[in-house]
Amino acid sequence: MLDVPLLIGGQSCSAGDGRTFERRNPVTGEVVSRVAAATLEDADAAVAAAQAAFPAWAALAPNERRTRLLNAAEQLQARSAEFIAAAGETGAMANWYGFNVRLAANMLREAASMTTQINGEVIPSDVPGSFAMALRQPCGVVLGIAPWNAPVILATRAIAMPLACGNTVVLKASELSPAAHRLIGQVLQDAGLGDGVVNVISNAPADAAAIVERLIANPAVRRVNFTGSTHVGRIVGELSARYLKPALLELGGKAPLLVLDDADLDAAVDAAAFGAYFNQGQICMSTERLIVDIKVADAFVAKLAAKVVTLRAGDPAAEDSVLGSLVDASAGTRIKSLIDDALGKGARLVVGGQLDGSILQPTLLDGITEQMRLYREESFGPVAVLLRGEGDEELLRLANDSEFGLSAAIFSRDTGRALALAQRVESGICHINGPTVHDEAQMPFGGVKSSGYGSFGGKASIEHFTQLRWVTLQNGPRHYPI
Repeated sequence: MLDVPLLIGGQSCSAGDGRTFERRNPVTGEVVSRVAAATLEDADAAVAAAQAAFPAWAALAPNERRTRLLNAAEQLQARSAEFIAAAGETGAMANWYGFNVRLAANMLREAASMTTQINGEVIPSDVPGSFAMALRQPCGVVLGIAPWNAPVILATRAIAMPLACGNTVVLKASELSPAAHRLIGQVLQDAGLGDGVVNVISNAPADAAAIVERLIANPAVRRVNFTGSTHVGRIVGELSARYLKPALLELGGKAPLLVLDDADLDAAVDAAAFGAYFNQGQICMSTERLIVDIKVADAFVAKLAAKVVTLRAGDPAAEDSVLGSLVDASAGTRIKSLIDDALGKGARLVVGGQLDGSILQPTLLDGITEQMRLYREESFGPVAVLLRGEGDEELLRLANDSEFGLSAAIFSRDTGRALALAQRVESGICHINGPTVHDEAQMPFGGVKSSGYGSFGGKASIEHFTQLRWVTLQNGPRHYPI
């Protein structure tokens, strides 16, 4: 069992009132972590620590910040085994947590490379003798709120670029992966960033709403970023607006994968299986809608079904498990209700659908119509549905018939044809002849519509985590009208 204290001002500490909560393995029921349940006063203390650390961190030369972030990246990767030991919190496979650590380390390296890329500009002025500049400067304290599904990647992403831009941070850990999130804070502390530069708050599930509002309302918090569901994202966005805090939101998705009539079906099947079922479909970019031209739909379904039956979900500790577990049994119940709704309205179960506690076998459904909940609702599980269309325009219409717009993919041997379609797909990300699930530290990552707004990743996030200021220098006399 892992003990998970708060990290405030460089110190590990218990909650102010000593309360804790437990996170259990969704398969075995065993306690994985015992976690400090922060009070509202603890949230205040974390922000105060970050605010106190801000002047010194912001004043560091960019190459010194780069050196410390690069050191953190190396330490993060070196401690991969510790992160994998926390995978029991979410029931994920060890290879998923290992991948998380590698990409998170790259995010720190990419952030380190950005410390010298925070540029301003000189702007011509109509005032004689006025030298006008636009400067980007650190904002202050940044609040990052990270989810459990890709815990190391998304928590690191929430704080890496804010740190590179000269801000200090408070990370609000997920109640479902608190040990992994707390370990990130410890790695950054051990890497020598400085006391209070990174603070980590964990809270009991029942306290989440109060803790989040307390953090956002704090006057010292100048920016907010959140990755998670669209439902909670709306709440975070509304709170941020109420307190006049700019927010970067990366929310839900229902990613379409379009298979044109000239596609390489084997390549499309491999991408679809990976995109739909890796990490039990619990990825914001997961392929949920397979939109296939009717000329090749039957052949595509047959090939994909043959692939899916080889992907067994089970206890991550079992040698024959490929996909692992859902985050908890309630997720299985929720997703199974979506499957049953579709079957009750005439959909055909091609493969999968068996539920045992938190273990749901990968599922493929055909014959989906608009009357079924799975047509529009995000399953956030190992479920893909087939939608058939005739011609590129119909496939595009189906792809855009969604409130979500995060990731998408198009398979075609004619890349010009696919690129023309990609420019019309309503999504923040679109991959041609590649899976919907893909991320690289330097790429702009964000969605449109109900998938949120703004972009994480490299240069794209600099504008979110800096304040643009207009500064002038008057050389010579200035004329005034009075």
